[in-house]
Amino acid sequence: MDIKITTPLSKEELIKLHSGDYVYISGTIYSARDAAHKRMYETMEKGEKLPFDIKDNVIYYLGPTPAREGQVIGSAGPTTASRMDKYTPRLLDSGLSGMIGKGKRSKEVIDAIVRNKCVYFAAVGGAGALLSKCIKKSEVIAYDDLGTEAIRKMEVEDFPVIVVIDSKGNNLYETAVEQFLAKEVEK
Repeated sequence: MDIKITTPLSKEELIKLHSGDYVYISGTIYSARDAAHKRMYETMEKGEKLPFDIKDNVIYYLGPTPAREGQVIGSAGPTTASRMDKYTPRLLDSGLSGMIGKGKRSKEVIDAIVRNKCVYFAAVGGAGALLSKCIKKSEVIAYDDLGTEAIRKMEVEDFPVIVVIDSKGNNLYETAVEQFLAKEVEK
């Protein structure tokens, strides 16, 4: 089922999403990768304020290529989510509602997703040029010194993702394998 949602995301919306749902996100999302996550974590450890309000927002694990002339952003494909896993539970506990990336997540992240009723979305790796067409506006808002890993505020329209881990902990990476193996046994 295709579902359209607009950020910021409420807990009521998030608990309605199920692993395997196709979702189109519109509104504001933020980009942050490894270096930005490390800096945000260190900022929180010092008791200081983050450069943007993460409450009910979505972070896209993205390090875009430079924009060509006339474009808002360059190729905007997802990066491997597990590289952010050591920082993610703290961000989820602080109000982050969703993340977009690719690949599996640690048990600690899955536990934090369930505890906070959040969602992990996947974007299709290798489709960065197509995904960038859904980004209508992009501006660096923090950590400019990190180059492509700086935090960006992006306005997106119908950005396509799949719910991988829902607020109940259902994990598409596990259930898809189980379903495939069950079909193989039936043959």
